[in-house]
Parts: sequence; structure tokens; C-alpha cells
Amino acid sequence: MGDHGPVTLPWPAPVAHRPVRGNVSVPGSKSVTNRALLLAALSGDAASVSGAPATRDTALMVGALRALGVPVDVDGEHVTFGRHHGLRGGAAVDCGLAGTVMRFVPPAAALADGPVVFDGDPRARDRPMTTVLDALRALGAQVDGSGLPFTLHGAGGLRGGEVVIDASTSSQFVSGLLLSGARYDKGVTVHHSGPPVPSLPHIDMTVTMLRAAGVEVDASDADTWHVAPGPVAARDWVVEPDLSNAAVFLAAAAITRGRVTVAGWPAGSTQPGAEILAVLARAGATVTTGPDGTTVEGPAELGGVEVDLRDASELTPAVAALAALATGPSRIRGVAHIRGHETDRLAALATEINALGGAVTETPDGLEITPAPLRGRPDRPWRAYADHRMATAGALLGLVVPGVAVDDIGCTDKTIPDFPSRWAALVS
Repeated sequence: MGDHGPVTLPWPAPVAHRPVRGNVSVPGSKSVTNRALLLAALSGDAASVSGAPATRDTALMVGALRALGVPVDVDGEHVTFGRHHGLRGGAAVDCGLAGTVMRFVPPAAALADGPVVFDGDPRARDRPMTTVLDALRALGAQVDGSGLPFTLHGAGGLRGGEVVIDASTSSQFVSGLLLSGARYDKGVTVHHSGPPVPSLPHIDMTVTMLRAAGVEVDASDADTWHVAPGPVAARDWVVEPDLSNAAVFLAAAAITRGRVTVAGWPAGSTQPGAEILAVLARAGATVTTGPDGTTVEGPAELGGVEVDLRDASELTPAVAALAALATGPSRIRGVAHIRGHETDRLAALATEINALGGAVTETPDGLEITPAPLRGRPDRPWRAYADHRMATAGALLGLVVPGVAVDDIGCTDKTIPDFPSRWAALVS
């Protein structure tokens, strides 16, 4: 289970010589997709997921479920599941760099009938895992290891019950336990104890989808979630567009005084990425929604923003790029936990923007960004750190900063298939 892929030459980010204008369709939500895929597998019955993006994260989740003996067929963006009689042990799961695989699949693998070995990309081995693994131990599982690689010894079922965790570094720890909890003998009750849980909308998404699968969930008490034992109903899931991925395209309109429409923007979505509309409006952009989708028009002058992105932290790289190009200072708060994402995103953003001449200071829970003239570095590419959102942030800056080249644009296939072509089509 190796690194992301072969080393490639830096990708010269296209420069927008005029305002960016276009209509964009973005792939389905990674977060919705991987939850739907796991729930379909746990149903044990025939089910399907439509609109699943052909991304690396999707492929990793499909691969993990196949390794556990689930019959899965993929035809483009349509995934179908066959009936099966439980998860199979004696398996190896490649998590790649997908947080949803490394945090969601182990609680399901505890139901398998034998050992399951988990590993992933080298960078994945640095990501926090002790919270979910210790929780599984407390619920009756046997686990060797405290992070990737580790082995979970499935016993064909799990006792379940109550567990107290500190999920302040990732909401995925809560979601992972809830998604499989209905299949545990006693269900599961998760109590969070510690600093506030980030990205709570992602837990709301999990609860909503569990209920859609017929699972009884009580989320009425703060920092406590209870999933009753019982079946997970098979259904045909339809995945909505990924709003976090849409953010970078809408931001392109904002920073170039352009106009971009994202088709199929859902009403009342549980995706945290929807918060990008409020951020762009605060920066001076005009946001409208109509029958063709949601449209952002860039302002004559891009203003700085002060935002708390605790619930939508995946937007931080795009918002930081936007802020680096604004006319006034900006502050991003509430995102200390993204130091444990694909890379330490706060350190990476400060390092890379400052390498272009920016003035970014790390704070304990975010970034302070002061406008400064930016310039491309022919001697040094923008480093993505194998992080798809760092790569797209570099592309965003490259629209107005000539000479920006991203060292690993290929890592964007984690969530946006063929991003370079999509981006070039928008900028041309």
C-alpha cells in the first residue's frame, strides 16, 4: 500500500486574463457517497448509489467493502450492491489518504468474521486514529495497534453499548461509530467529552442518512448520540453535488470579477460546503440562486473576511487563497483540528502563501492574513503536500498570480476527477 502515485512535473496553473465566466457541474459529494456506500453494504441486501463520483476516495471505499466480501459493481457513477450474509475477515484494507475509509470502515470491520489489516499512504500513518480504535476496544473489539497500520480482529459481531470519546480533532470519529452502531448487539451510545466537536454538520449528515435507512437515532442531547440496535434498510441512494468542491469554482468568479454558476445546487443541504456562499457574500460577491443553479458574481473589490469555519473547515484552503488576494485583512478561526487532515493545513497554507510573498500568520486555531503583493516563484512550485484542497488552493491563486505551478495536481483525483481539464475549460 504505497504512496499516491508517480512523481510528475509541476503543473503550471492557468492565468485568467479576463473575468472567469462559465457553468460548472461538480462531481457528487464525497462525504455523502462514502456514507451511502457503507450503509448499503451494512444492509446486506440489494442496494444502489447513484451519482457517486469516480474519485480516489470512492474507489478506496469500494475496494474496502469488496475486501470485506461485499459484492459491489461500479458502472461510471452508479454503484450496485448484491445480497450477502455478513462481512468477511482475513482481509486487507487500503485506506489511501481517505479519512472516511480509515475512520468509517474499522467500526464495520469489527462485525467481520476474522482479522482485517488496515494501512494506507505514508501520510495517512500520521493521521489521528487512537480515538476510534480505543472506542472500539471499549465496545468489545480486539485491535492491535494505535494507528495505521493496525489489525482489527473481527469476531462476527460486537457487543456495543456506551462509550466516551474526545472527538475534538475530527467529527469522523463520531460518524464512524454511529454508521455501524445499529449492527452492534446493544447498538451504540457515543458521548463526547472535550473541546467542541468540529464540523458538526457532518454528524448531522450521518444522522439524517441513518434515519433515511430506517435506523433509530436519538441526537436530542448535546454531545451525545444514541443508535438503537436493528437492521439497516437497503435503499437506492442519490448523491447531490459536492459543495466543498464547488467552492473553488465559485471563488474563481469572486477573485476575477467573473460569474460562475454551479448546476444542481441542492436546497437545504446538510453539506458544510454550503457555507461558502455566505463567505463569498461577506467578501463582497453577489450570490443568486435560480433554475440553472447557484451563481456567484465577483465584486469590483474583494474585501477581507473574518470567519469561523469550525463547521466547514474543508473550506479553509479556498478561503485562505481568497483572503490572500483581498484588499483588507482576514482572519479564519475555529479550525485548529485541520492540522490533522491530509497534512497540517494551517502550516501548509502559511508556508505556501508566504513563499509567494504573502503575509500569513498561524494562530492557535486558524490564520491571520494581511494583503501583500504575490508573485510566482520559478525556483519553487506551490506544494500540495498530497492534499487535494491544497492543490486547488494553488490553482485558485494561480488565476491572478502568474508563475504559480502546483507540484502534485494529480492528488485532486481524491475528490474531483480530471480537475486540470475542468479548471482549464473554465479559465479559457
